[in-house]
Amino acid sequence: MTRADLGPTPADRRARAAVAALFLTNGALFANLIPRYPEIKADLQISNATYGLAVAAFPAGAIAAGLAAGVLIRRFGSARVAVAGTVLTSIGVLTAGLAPSLVLLVLALFAGGAMDAITDVAQNAHGLRVQRRYGRSILNSFHAVWSVGAVLGGSMAAAAIALDMPRGMHLGISAALFSVVALVALRYCLPGLDGADDEAGAVSQGVVSTVGRGRTAFVLAALVLVAVAGTLVEDAGNSWAAVYLSGNLGAVAAIAATGYIALTGAQFIGRLLGDRFVDRFGQRAVARAGGALVAGGMGLALAFPSIPGTIAGFACAGFGVATLVPAAMDAADRLPGLRAGTGLTAVSWLMRLGFLLSPPVVGLVADASSLRAGLLVVPIAGLVVVLVAGVLSGRPAAVRTPQPESAIMNA
Repeated sequence: MTRADLGPTPADRRARAAVAALFLTNGALFANLIPRYPEIKADLQISNATYGLAVAAFPAGAIAAGLAAGVLIRRFGSARVAVAGTVLTSIGVLTAGLAPSLVLLVLALFAGGAMDAITDVAQNAHGLRVQRRYGRSILNSFHAVWSVGAVLGGSMAAAAIALDMPRGMHLGISAALFSVVALVALRYCLPGLDGADDEAGAVSQGVVSTVGRGRTAFVLAALVLVAVAGTLVEDAGNSWAAVYLSGNLGAVAAIAATGYIALTGAQFIGRLLGDRFVDRFGQRAVARAGGALVAGGMGLALAFPSIPGTIAGFACAGFGVATLVPAAMDAADRLPGLRAGTGLTAVSWLMRLGFLLSPPVVGLVADASSLRAGLLVVPIAGLVVVLVAGVLSGRPAAVRTPQPESAIMNA
């Protein structure tokens, strides 16, 4: 009998609540700043081009510092790194909101993005520790809580603006509140360093279809493709849904906004249901079904363009990619032959790089042909997932019982 077979202890349940709190704070902190961007732009009197370059400092900082997460996790433990990163992210967001000059704004956003990337890896690493103690999938629920945090942060900002609250007061309250939440959560996280209490730490538990170290790089590359496909589809909703619906299909502004809402809403529902699907069918089957839904839904929407069909297509895409990033992170974190946090860090960093590059790629295709052609990247991403999802785990019956590497399933 393994540790997971005994079920979660009260300490495990408290750790799960603590990790959920960390995901909530991570979603809420930056979301408090985004609605304040127009004010910051106006106060600094910068052009649209300069503003675009300035806000790009946040993802640039994430890419610059993201690879340091694995080293920090091994040295200090994922819980401490996640909490420290949350506090430092809050300071970066507050500083950006109060920046009296463009240079300070860029530096603050760069530092905030760097800390956010490290926090993201660390909180997922700790969530995976808790998941292994539960013996079933719970990581998707953490990502659903992140979405709740993003909505909470945006709502806080909207309320602060409506009340004419100064940015410093608003962002100071946000920074203090969520830093306290993170510090309290630390008390209930799992003790010790990552890997120290995992029976499965030395084996892959059937997570990936490989044995030994020879194919680890190949599997890691496939997991990156799964994660990038998920973020690419998500970005299509964020960046292009409203533009496509209003510009190409002639939808009024209120209707055009529903494309993004449909994608994010369906993604949230998919994450709420994702753990049940994964426990019943396995990561591989869920990912392939999701990829097929993305390819079919958006493929039909682009082949037969209409406003209702496109909104439904974006909803299919959001639901289809709901579990992809958590699945890739889970598998990468348990790749054989890698030190704690290394696989998770690599997937997270390359995923962010893909997220940064996808908008200009779609834009270039749109300029050369049409936005409809540019959005073909969405069904293509779905097909890629169908093709490479074999590196993910099958039915999870074997997940509860560690096996020697020679017994790990084949794709």
